[in-house]
Amino acid sequence: MTMVSRVKPDLEFIKELQQVGGENVKKCFQCATCSVVCPLSPMDKSFPRKEMIWAQWGLKDKLVNDIDMWLCHKCGQCSEMCPRGAKPGELMAALRNMAYRNLTGPSFLGKWMSSIKHLPKLIAIPAIIYLIIWFITGSICGSAFPLKDGHVEYSLIFPGDYTIDPIFGLAAIFVIWSFYKGIMRLKEVFDTQPKTFVVGYTRPKTIWHALYEVIKDEVLTHKKFKDCGEEEDDQLKFKGHLTLFYGFAALFVVTAIVAFTHWAGRILPFFHMGYPMPLYNPVKLLANVGAILLIIGLINLTKRRLNESKKDASTYYDWYLLGLIWVVALSGILSEVLRWANIAGLAYLAYYIHLVSVFMLIAYLPWSKLGHLVYRVFALAYARMIGRVSTEVDEQKNKLFVI
Repeated sequence: MTMVSRVKPDLEFIKELQQVGGENVKKCFQCATCSVVCPLSPMDKSFPRKEMIWAQWGLKDKLVNDIDMWLCHKCGQCSEMCPRGAKPGELMAALRNMAYRNLTGPSFLGKWMSSIKHLPKLIAIPAIIYLIIWFITGSICGSAFPLKDGHVEYSLIFPGDYTIDPIFGLAAIFVIWSFYKGIMRLKEVFDTQPKTFVVGYTRPKTIWHALYEVIKDEVLTHKKFKDCGEEEDDQLKFKGHLTLFYGFAALFVVTAIVAFTHWAGRILPFFHMGYPMPLYNPVKLLANVGAILLIIGLINLTKRRLNESKKDASTYYDWYLLGLIWVVALSGILSEVLRWANIAGLAYLAYYIHLVSVFMLIAYLPWSKLGHLVYRVFALAYARMIGRVSTEVDEQKNKLFVI
């Protein structure tokens, strides 16, 4: 006797998916062109065709448990080649946007990050915090700019020990805990995925081995982005992401060194570094190199976003993150230049904007597109653990079996 399975579409899920970038999903007529042209899709149960089916039918349970949406790097070849303009790449991005909103709490932050109408609220939180601090320190010093003309010292307005390190330290703890909860939720979902076997391919023994392989083979080289195509648009994406990544890495190292030497210097004077650092200081040089890399990456990615393309349409998630990083980079550079020039009024304003934007970048990280630095890396590592490898590996290893 044939078993009949009744499909129960989630209409609200379909509407939500369309709102975050999947508005063209209904155009798909299942020709499978998208899966054929994708350079990253595995041969077995390839994406994004099956995701298009699930989305059309509103099969929320299948989509939210899908590891493949994290394996897609949104190269856009599927959207470019789609004969119906259904834009499968946009659907995969929309699924990730929904995941950023719902992987971890508090839920209101996910909601606020999803729409431009909530942007003033996101700005207001750090803006009010640092305005209050500015008012208090200015009152103590007797002026909003308590220094003689022609001299700028940010620590008198925003003392690091009391107004920067504690606030950003708490924000970092909050973000780490939120990412932990998000990863645990992903792991719970991924544990239901079937394991596969590829002839000649040895799965990593542990998640730590898999993470090491992913970081070495993909994160540090951005190889998947490079494999997506050789057109100018593809190269802008590859170069933009790579330089932005190393720019952030350089600035992270600088921040870690500054924090360590500052607090360690309280105990062991040997570690103490004078501030502000001279331009020839190696740490300062690394910071400026990081800032330059950020600007180069931002120019490439902004140019790519401004180019109208069938491959990759832009969403609010894209522009929010790109715009925020521009503000972080430019306000940081201006803070340094205006301090050199001793233009107090503009210097303090630039530094205030820098603090607000950096807070937004860090504190809202798990709900922004930049969260893929954690979630996608974990998903790629888990995919290696279960043998969910790309077409490139499938072709090299001859055949794929599901076990």
